[in-house]
Amino acid sequence: MPNYLGVDYGTKRIGLAWADELGIALPIGAIAGVECKGYLVELRQEIQQRQIDHLVVGYPLHMDGKVGKRAKEVDLFIGCLEKTFSLPVHRVDERLTSLAVVEVIGKKAKTKKGKESGKVDAAAACLILKDFLSSGTEEGTLTFS
Repeated sequence: MPNYLGVDYGTKRIGLAWADELGIALPIGAIAGVECKGYLVELRQEIQQRQIDHLVVGYPLHMDGKVGKRAKEVDLFIGCLEKTFSLPVHRVDERLTSLAVVEVIGKKAKTKKGKESGKVDAAAACLILKDFLSSGTEEGTLTFS
């Protein structure tokens, strides 16, 4: 089984989770978001360190299943990931993921400063990756025409 990196896209922080050949998703923290310089360098370090074969990115569809502004931002982000890292990127429906995480670990984690603030993002990335792995990997990938 390949190594996967779950990614919860964000402008301030990008949450990350990892799964290896055992297929168990674990939150690993957050890196600087796309509005910050150096996020691709940090992402490259994680990809190399964990020998990542596939990226799994949360895709924020509207509740009615339509693609909105935020999903279009994620499309651009995914294009950048594909160009930069030459790895397969899988989209996973992330509706309600962050809300579920906040309910589980509490609202305080979402508002904390510093390293603690990335817990929600990493936990969301972990849920995204778990959803992908439990769906039978590539069959769980969203496809758009």
